[in-house]
Amino acid sequence: MSESKIGVLVMSYGTPKSMDQVEAYYTHIRRGRRPSQELLDDLIARYEAIGGVFPLREHTESQVAALQKELDRLRPGVYVCRHGMKHARPFIEDGAARLAEDGIREAVGIVLAPHYSAMSVGEYIHRAREAAEGHGIAMTFVKSYHLHPLFIAAHVERLKEALEKFPAEDRERVHVFFSAHSLPQRIVQLNDPYPDQLLETSRAVSEAAGVRNWSFAWQSAGRTNEPWIGPDILEALESLDRESVRGVVVSPVGFVSDHLEVLYDLDIEAKSHAAGLGLRLERTASLNSDPKYIGTLADMILNAGFSAEREGEAAR
Repeated sequence: MSESKIGVLVMSYGTPKSMDQVEAYYTHIRRGRRPSQELLDDLIARYEAIGGVFPLREHTESQVAALQKELDRLRPGVYVCRHGMKHARPFIEDGAARLAEDGIREAVGIVLAPHYSAMSVGEYIHRAREAAEGHGIAMTFVKSYHLHPLFIAAHVERLKEALEKFPAEDRERVHVFFSAHSLPQRIVQLNDPYPDQLLETSRAVSEAAGVRNWSFAWQSAGRTNEPWIGPDILEALESLDRESVRGVVVSPVGFVSDHLEVLYDLDIEAKSHAAGLGLRLERTASLNSDPKYIGTLADMILNAGFSAEREGEAAR
């Protein structure tokens, strides 16, 4: 492959391929510490509750394929995409090795997570940079894209669609929760941009959708001894004035595809909790391979620092 091509290392969280891989996956998340049987059983039960499937891997692979197709359309013959996961094979380091095998000497790294935190996207970047340097690849990174117009527009469409599931006369009394994966509370003391970026996305989407009755809630906190950012979505549901609120829409803007934290934590756990409170809960559809989301990724890559005007070189 021509060295004039630009590599794209698309990074994601990762998920097991099958039930027999769940323990190894969970152990990797816990930095080599095996989970207790109670924790392992709980995670397996959650996967079983959504049908015993692992949709994140399928969606991620579809996103990578769609991104390659879009980049080929915009800059034919210039970019080559490889996938690397944080907690499952192919790991981030495997993706970098594939780029090296392709003869890549310049690459862009991008994470399938729109909002930057040193504890999430920052860790992906650290691993990718070390792996790339080991293969002699110069790599630049997209750190966040939480306010990209196409990203916001995709969420606006989904929010409006979710609100339309309620009778027209009730929509002014539907409360919208924007949500994302919680992180340990200490990121606040570190002035990490993650909470602010999520609020910026939420404001942009709510304003564009004409939604005034909204707030932010956290979800899927880790089961550790240290405090995590709140309020949790379940607590937030309980705090609503049920005399004035007719229903709830949850827009998980921190996630870009269907996976356990959406299909179980929201569609099963939060929906059941809301029903127990006498509230109807609807969730906005996930982005998955939506053209606007793929367009967001492609645009960020094209403007990431390496020249994309290489059609002539790549065609030689």
